[in-house]
Amino acid sequence: MLLIAQNHLQLIVEVGVMLFVSLVFCLNLIPLSLSVVTFLSLFLLGGFTLLFGADILFLVVSSSQAEFTHPFGPIALLGAVTALAALKVMKESGVDIRPLRRFVILFIACITVFGGLMHRSFLILWIIGLFFGYLIISKSFREKSVFTMKRILMFLGLAAAGFALLEVVARVTGMTIFSPLLRMGRIEQYSLSSIKTVLNNIQLIGHNANASYWGAEGTAFAEGYVTLPMQFVLFFGLPFPMFFGVLVNQKDTIDYMLPGIFGYGFDFGILGLAGLMVFVLGTVLVGLKILTMYREKREKNNKKYLGREVLLMGALAAFISQALIGMFAFNRSINGMALFTFLFLGALILANAVSLKSRS
Repeated sequence: MLLIAQNHLQLIVEVGVMLFVSLVFCLNLIPLSLSVVTFLSLFLLGGFTLLFGADILFLVVSSSQAEFTHPFGPIALLGAVTALAALKVMKESGVDIRPLRRFVILFIACITVFGGLMHRSFLILWIIGLFFGYLIISKSFREKSVFTMKRILMFLGLAAAGFALLEVVARVTGMTIFSPLLRMGRIEQYSLSSIKTVLNNIQLIGHNANASYWGAEGTAFAEGYVTLPMQFVLFFGLPFPMFFGVLVNQKDTIDYMLPGIFGYGFDFGILGLAGLMVFVLGTVLVGLKILTMYREKREKNNKKYLGREVLLMGALAAFISQALIGMFAFNRSINGMALFTFLFLGALILANAVSLKSRS
């Protein structure tokens, strides 16, 4: 009975623990060689290229979309950075990577275009993730950073040009969903009132019950502002409060576009927000420490952990990017199905810290 979650927070913690345990066994029992991890990363890149491309096609043709970029964007980023890291290892070993590199660059370019057209938040996540990915890869191979001032300025210029192009496309086609200016206006219009609600009603644990959408009937803690996918909750028949789109359509509640630190702080209180920050910082520090250990083994010509090393690079880049966007830009980037992805990436990083000893 104690294992049955009593609220959203308990469910999130239990699912995170189950993911961690499952990935510990997967990493230790499944032989993750460099070739296997490279194949899986290419498979992910190809699959998400098709998925995101189909999503944007349906948006143009029938004005309907599934918005796969929110829940699966970080996983696509995991595949991209892992593939780039694998190519680097192959190049260091003297393998001709030019044919494979063309496919990786093509997939990355397509995902950038398709995902960027669908959601500007994904484009920001994608760009930040690739930046951290290149940074982690260059540090892991003790290379001089590829990011010079000239390249950074050029990169920022291209990003600005991309947003300007999206605005032009929105105005020419009349499809306001592409407009970055409209998105920024919506954030300003709706999120500011939500921030005031949070700051005026946040408590050490949970929030003021009078500020809750549920009012006196609510629990003032873990009420579903932050939750795992509703289908997941319904599948197990858990009697938790859920909004079913209220956060999108009724803007006098905590807006789903609100930065995650406010959404998590309101739903779980100051202690819950502190727990989120400890989890994020702890996971990143543990991942970087393990990555250093993997690098030392590689430099001693131990090739046993090459697959795990490049996979960890991809997971770190994706986790850091999703955490930054979710906590400081858009709550929905670490909420709902995206929260499940976030837990998966965190568990994948932490699982590298556990090595199961087998009896010989």
